[in-house]
Formats: sequence, C-alpha cells, structure tokens
Amino acid sequence: MSNHFETQAIRMQTERSQFSEHSTPLYLTSSFTFDDAEDMRASFAEEKEKNLYSRFSNPNTTEFINKVVAMEGAEAGYAFATGMAAVFSTFGALLKAGDHIVSCRSIFGSTHSLFTKFLPKWNIETSYFKVNETDKIESLIQPNTKILYAETPTNPAVDILDLKVLGDLAKKHNLLLVIDNCFATPYLQKPIKFGADIVIHSATKLMDGQGRVLGGIAVGKTDLIREIYLFSRNTGPAMSPFNAWVLSKSLETLAVRVEKHCENALAVAEFLENHPKVKLVKYPFLTSHPQYEIAKKQMLLGGNIVAFEVKGGVKEGRAFLNAITMCSLSANLGDTRTIVTHPASTTHSKLSVEDRLEVGITDGLVRCSVGLENVQDIISDLKQALSVI
Repeated sequence: MSNHFETQAIRMQTERSQFSEHSTPLYLTSSFTFDDAEDMRASFAEEKEKNLYSRFSNPNTTEFINKVVAMEGAEAGYAFATGMAAVFSTFGALLKAGDHIVSCRSIFGSTHSLFTKFLPKWNIETSYFKVNETDKIESLIQPNTKILYAETPTNPAVDILDLKVLGDLAKKHNLLLVIDNCFATPYLQKPIKFGADIVIHSATKLMDGQGRVLGGIAVGKTDLIREIYLFSRNTGPAMSPFNAWVLSKSLETLAVRVEKHCENALAVAEFLENHPKVKLVKYPFLTSHPQYEIAKKQMLLGGNIVAFEVKGGVKEGRAFLNAITMCSLSANLGDTRTIVTHPASTTHSKLSVEDRLEVGITDGLVRCSVGLENVQDIISDLKQALSVI
C-alpha cells in the first residue's frame, strides 16, 4: 500500500467478500456469528481478532478507523457517534477522580461545559491558559495534572497554538497531550508529529464535508486507545456502521475538497481584509494573523474557517446575517455549502461579554465556514450583506 495520503484514503478498504464488490458494502448487522463454542470462547477472550458485536467493532467502522489512523500517523483508534462523544470518552477513559487538566481556554463550547459543569462531579478540575499565554502553562501544572489539552485552529476565533511548544511541555512534565484537530483535518496538520498522544476529530465537519452524518474519532497510542476502547465498549457511544460507511467514502475526497476549501477561504479572507466595514480578519495563512508563522510551520494550508469582525456590534452582526441570501445560516461547519454564524448572538450568547472576550468573541465577530461554491459567488453574497450595515 502506498503511503501517499490520497491513495491510502481511496485504496485502504475492508477485504472483499465472495461477491468481489469494488466498493465496500454496508454491514448493517448488530452482531456476528461463530463457527462453534470454541470459536466463540476464543473470540470473547480476545485470543483471535474477530467482530463480536457492532458496539465493539464492525467492518465499516474498522475501515474508517484504519484510514484515519494511517492519515494521522497513529497506532490505533476508536470511532464514536459524535465528536463530543469522542471528547468525553477520551477524558472519561484516561482520567480518574482527583486528576487535573490544563487546557487552552479557547475551546468548543460543549468541551468547556464538560470541563466546568460535568467533570467536576467526579472531582476532575481544569485550569485554563489563554492562546497567547503558553508561557504560563508550566505555572498551572500540578502534581495531579494528567492531560494537556488544546484545539488548533481554535473555534471560533481561528487562533493557532504552537504544537511543538505543547509537545515539549507535555514530554517534560510527563503529561498526555490531547489535541482536537477538527478544523485542520489530518490532511493539513498532524499533531502526533509534534508529540500529541491522542488526536480527536468531529468527523461531522470536514471529514464528512457534506452535512450528512454525525461522527467522532480518537486516534493515538495503542495503550491509550485500548483504555478508550474498553471505556466505550461498556458505555456505548459507538459510531453506527452506516455513518462509518458514509465517512469512509467521504475520506476518499478529503484532500481535493480541503485544498479547494482553503483556496476559496484565502480569497474570501483577502476580500474581507480590504472591506471598509470589516474591522478585523483572522485567517491562519494571512500574513496579518498574529500566529501566521506558527501556522505556516505546522499546517499545509490555512483551513476553511475565516473569522472576521464587522464594525459595530451585535446589532450590525445580526443585520449582516439577515442580509445573507446564498450562504447558509447554520451551526455546522466544514460543509460544501458556505455557512456564516454570529457567535455573540447565537452559539455563545449565554456567555457574559467578559467570558466571550476572553476567547476572542467580540460582539461583531462572524465565523465563516467557506464552502465549495464558486468563490466569486461567495464573495458577492458577503459583499451585498456587508452593504446593509
């Protein structure tokens, strides 16, 4: 098998059945049969590798996992029903009561809720550092710190954290480095190269790329994935075979899709940066991005998310969204369709102004997930919507 990304994505598939199918079929079965009592005993004792029950494994989920493992340069993986199931199961499996997390504050809202509302029920606490304060991480590390966590690029302000710095710190203090690589995908960025132990994705986003199914995956070191597998085998957040089949097929076009997403996003970012009603634009491969040099060092291209601030505030941000005609107003991202969101009045509206500003969400911030439409049509829609504010 070639080690080229695109070839692996297309040619790595489940062994063909007696029907010699060209494309992997769906295995919509809840369980699997055994030849005899000894075969069943040995399979459950894990003396042989065999599918037992689709909550544990299934040919479709195995194919999807194997592809992502190869793409990320990992050793093993497990697939989940959603991205947040992957996040929760990773922490649930690897932490115990009394453990401590050090995390970047700029993380997905549901992950923040997990850290602040739910994990404390089990006496697991989290200390936060800001994106531009990685020099303060060491001061937050405690004797019971187990995991260093970050997502990069961040959601929704598209800030970049230096993966090498995080990897070096994790190694120095014997911490597990867990990275959410959802915005970049393994095509643009491979955190394991910089020292990550576990890499998490919401496969719902660019991995699917067409807004069809939910999914999540965690890949990394074999011994850690084994713990995550055992936790998940018993708690039940497994990915469905159908979603795994869809996502495995989606990975076949990931490289070509992401390249076009990035090409369109850069053009949109450059347009916005020169618009008189736009106060600020953040896109990792714009030279004006505060972490541009870091992004160029660890990412192949800049991704498909552009964050920009319209002049004014919440009122102007809402007016901009109301004037959109072609682009979609949705909470998703990484779709073929361009999506615009105003976090201050929607996804992060329940946070205080101070909390929003702490993670870079100003009242006028707009997150644009740039799709695959003709880029001039995307720009024309944004241009006419900006003209009303």
